[in-house]
Amino acid sequence: MSDVRALLKGRAVKVGDAAYLERLEDPPHVVEEWLRALVARFAVGKGRRDGVLVAAVNAIERELLVLDDDQLRVRIHAAACRMQREGLLDALIAEAFAIIREASRRVLGKRHHDVQLLAGEALLRGRIAEMATGEGKTLAATLGVCVAALCGAAVHVVTVNDYLAERDAEENQPLYAFFGLAVGVVLQDMDVDKRRAEYAKPVVYVSNKELTFDYLKDRIALGATPLAQLRLRRLLGARSGALPILRGLHVAIVDEADSVLIDEARTPLIISETLPDELDPAIYHRAIAFAATLSAGEHYVLGRERDIWLTSAGEAHAEHVLRDEGGVWVSALWRRELINKALSARELFHRDQHYIVADEKVQIVDEFTGRVMPDRTWERGLHQMIEAKEGCEISGQRRTLSQITYQRFFGRYLLLAGMTGTAAEVGGELRRVYDLSITRIPTNKALRRVRLPDRVFRNSDARWDAVAVRAAAVAAEGRAVLVGTRSVEASELLSAALSAQGVEHTVLNARQDAAEADAVAAAGQPGRITVATNMAGRGTDIKLAPEVEQRGGLHVILTEFHESARVDRQLFGRSARQGNPGSVEAIVSLDDELFVRYCPVLVRTLGPLCRRRSAWSGHVFRALVWFAQSTAERRNRAVRLDTIKRDRKWLKALSFVGVDKK
Repeated sequence: MSDVRALLKGRAVKVGDAAYLERLEDPPHVVEEWLRALVARFAVGKGRRDGVLVAAVNAIERELLVLDDDQLRVRIHAAACRMQREGLLDALIAEAFAIIREASRRVLGKRHHDVQLLAGEALLRGRIAEMATGEGKTLAATLGVCVAALCGAAVHVVTVNDYLAERDAEENQPLYAFFGLAVGVVLQDMDVDKRRAEYAKPVVYVSNKELTFDYLKDRIALGATPLAQLRLRRLLGARSGALPILRGLHVAIVDEADSVLIDEARTPLIISETLPDELDPAIYHRAIAFAATLSAGEHYVLGRERDIWLTSAGEAHAEHVLRDEGGVWVSALWRRELINKALSARELFHRDQHYIVADEKVQIVDEFTGRVMPDRTWERGLHQMIEAKEGCEISGQRRTLSQITYQRFFGRYLLLAGMTGTAAEVGGELRRVYDLSITRIPTNKALRRVRLPDRVFRNSDARWDAVAVRAAAVAAEGRAVLVGTRSVEASELLSAALSAQGVEHTVLNARQDAAEADAVAAAGQPGRITVATNMAGRGTDIKLAPEVEQRGGLHVILTEFHESARVDRQLFGRSARQGNPGSVEAIVSLDDELFVRYCPVLVRTLGPLCRRRSAWSGHVFRALVWFAQSTAERRNRAVRLDTIKRDRKWLKALSFVGVDKK
């Protein structure tokens, strides 16, 4: 693995043994954390070294046009050998990029734009490349992937789901094959032997969830295995089940990096086993039934941080009603715990928003992507309580076998980099937590997106009617319309409003997730209206029909602002991609969760404006949105930082009792 170490020449990286190469990093000292936080304020840079890199690549490119394929391969392998000895020198990067670009032109029919060269360099420098939506992040990534893989590193291209992993690998496979690089794809239903074979390849496309859980499986299997024994097993040809799944954590290039590294980093990833539940299912049903009889304000209080607790009157009422039923209800501690969970299930977690019921099972919906996560459950009895609420079979409790946060997992890569269209808002956190800086990449063509004035209505019904009318009107012009909603429930309410007006449309949400590719492929046709839950991180490109482009391009309607402004930017970024025309607008309601939860006083103050007229917009409303989203982001950031602190305490506790903390 000396070649991988050489690739990282000049980096102060403490690594484990070559048998499972990864960064070994103790939690930073408090002074180091303070310095990182200070530097994070200046974490965003501009991709303006284009005059140097692009000129060098273009100069070399002219020489390559006369070379045959074999000569290109010989030349890039020579450059890779020099990188192994000397590190990532500017001249070597320029030569490698020029060769990769020429190979891509020959085998894929795609020549990397100059701005994609800048993104590729940012990846090799261990940075986040912020590229506008539609600027070709998938192709830009091949530059960094090819260079790292040719230098001997195991490269993991991390996507947000299996569909994108399989699609991107298939799309770029001819380019990797040109240089003799095999490409692996790891998917959800693969067995262990197949996974190990895929990870053994130089380049692997895999979702963040599958990758992290495979690492945890290795930690469980090898955490207490001495290194000498691991080497001996390999020499003796031990059973495959005794060997690790991964080769180690060398290089990771994370697509939609803000979604993976920030949005999904609020809770640790846990491998657990299902155990028989010690509680009778009747207890969950009784708790749900009792919670339905309680009154808000009198018996329980809803907090602003999505928490809930019983008042003294509620506890007294619970004791009076439930104590005589015996069993767990005799204990005040059990009563409080069960009733609080039941109230949370009823009041804080809503069907078709936070979860759906499919195949008679409760399946969690990812708030940021609108996707179903069928293999995830809520902890400490909450999932079972929601199953009781929905009349589903009560599943067993889960016991944790191993866990890790995304912050700690991705921090173990020797070289971590990423791409996204929306990183600036969380640049400070990326720098502080992952030591990642951001390089803003300019667009290849001038942006032609038109942002129309926002409109806010006094209630949700008025909003859906207005959206339906607006979508139908734009579609009638021969344009394509994409309407973004925050939840399954919202998409179905809008679908009903469109159907009531006799407007044809397509719905894409967690219930129709399998049909995503077909729905998106047709979304750019004339007169097409597509209603979709959060489009953040979907990574799919809406191809416009020529007549749609001539008539103004794709029109995007946002129907509810998200807690994260980045998710809104992702949705708007679906319009006017790659120099195409397009327009966007927001049509929302003042009773949306963002406003009610994060600025209720302002909503009550400004509400009369909506009562005097059907809708209003302007700078006052934009200020309201900014305030609400800033408040939400600040609270979510606090939750993520708290997750890191709790993870460190957990590691410290394991070290204290002598357990391997890896």
